[in-house]
Amino acid sequence: MGNFRGFIAIDIPSFPKLLEFENEIRNTDSNIRLVEPKNIHITLKFLGDTSEDNIDKIQEIIKESVREIKPFAIKFSDTGAFPNQNYIKIIWIGIQNAELIKKIAYSIDEKLIKLGFEKEKRSFSAHLTIGRVKTAKNKEKLVQILNKYQNTDFFTHNVESIKLKKSERTPKGPIYCGEKKIIKKVDIPI
Repeated sequence: MGNFRGFIAIDIPSFPKLLEFENEIRNTDSNIRLVEPKNIHITLKFLGDTSEDNIDKIQEIIKESVREIKPFAIKFSDTGAFPNQNYIKIIWIGIQNAELIKKIAYSIDEKLIKLGFEKEKRSFSAHLTIGRVKTAKNKEKLVQILNKYQNTDFFTHNVESIKLKKSERTPKGPIYCGEKKIIKKVDIPI
């Protein structure tokens, strides 16, 4: 078997306020690569180069990590930038009541060590990545939009499953493949 560039995530459906937010960002003419609305997700663990031989083991780790958890709601609100608004690399939407997401992410991270994956060095920050900024072009306009949406309630979503996904890099940005291209379906219900 071969390898794939993998990650574990919660898929999030597109929602109207997200499209509005992305359109305003797009209209700034900033040098930013926005995440396609169909690709929006919460990354629980980036795996990187992953052997297809480990798919079943990863699936078991995900199942173990959600065994005691029932479906739950999360609320998307607020906006911000990593590392900060003075030096914007990532634009994000925040997640309220993310305790269960953090618990799942930490459990997955800890359990994956036995498969040779490195433990995360940074603490987990639950967020939706909306775009990656390439240069400081029109940064002031981006900051204005971030401030405009800072106290906005975007959407509430019921988390019902976690997926092992494949990311393929292309010149136009990554393509995320879920159950169709990853050898077999790996969608773990909560």
